[in-house]
Amino acid sequence: MTQAISLEEAYAACRAIAKREAKNFYYAFVALPKARRNAICAIYAFMRMADDLADDERFSREERRVRADAWLAAWRDVCEGGETSDPIFVAVRDATERFAIPLGLLDELVAGTTMDLKPSAGDVPDTYATFADLYGYCYLVASVVGLVCIRIFGYSDKAAEKLAEETGIAFQLTNILRDVAEDAERNRVYLPLEDLAEHGVSLDALLHRSPGTPPSAAERALLAGIGRRAESYYQSAQSLLPLIDRESRPALWVLVSIYHDLLKRIQHADYDVFTRRASVPMAQKLAILAVGFARMAVARLSV
Repeated sequence: MTQAISLEEAYAACRAIAKREAKNFYYAFVALPKARRNAICAIYAFMRMADDLADDERFSREERRVRADAWLAAWRDVCEGGETSDPIFVAVRDATERFAIPLGLLDELVAGTTMDLKPSAGDVPDTYATFADLYGYCYLVASVVGLVCIRIFGYSDKAAEKLAEETGIAFQLTNILRDVAEDAERNRVYLPLEDLAEHGVSLDALLHRSPGTPPSAAERALLAGIGRRAESYYQSAQSLLPLIDRESRPALWVLVSIYHDLLKRIQHADYDVFTRRASVPMAQKLAILAVGFARMAVARLSV
């Protein structure tokens, strides 16, 4: 098969996408050795493209689904030996071969990004009835990413797979907490309806609140319940670290540290995610990255 772009050019394009878009993820990427860093950036670029196709509100839901399906079909053609000049496809094909990443995981990843494109009846909001339902969504959009990443990081103990799945859940629950207000503006509520009922919070209160209104006591309790679930899954992240190849552990540590710090900031704000959007300051990210680089140096010396 021929291609109109070199592998190095393809990886460079993916690194540029990751540097521009990845935010929290990118700080972990740079703590990896080059080959693993290239592969992670390629997977991120693939994930970013799938997300962008699903979230492009210039198109209707149906149009977005058609465009995403066409893009996935083009990727599958490349996997079967088709020619491509798409830098993301070129890089991801190499990464999947180099690190034995099951192609089915990438199919699941795309399935996760298109879950929000299911047909909607009028203005009916996107919701999840139970935490089990939400877990299924989180698995597709976050745990699958973790299962791909550990193939690149390297591991030998199968226990790493369940721990990577649960680490992805921790990250996605953190994202959900941070983005409650933003998601509501897009007619989406990822907090399980059973949790809303338990805490006496109406769906309408989340979807149609006055701008700048802080959370009520009931809403804080609702969000704190999700926070406790996230904390329990961060324990899996700590258990995962020693199962990853030594030279990759610093990168995973950086990623876990930044995401966990984000959750702690939400907790310290008493779950006020409506009047401010939680974030980890650049200085704190750089401090975490500095520790990651130190750990990376020690890991390389001990190899």
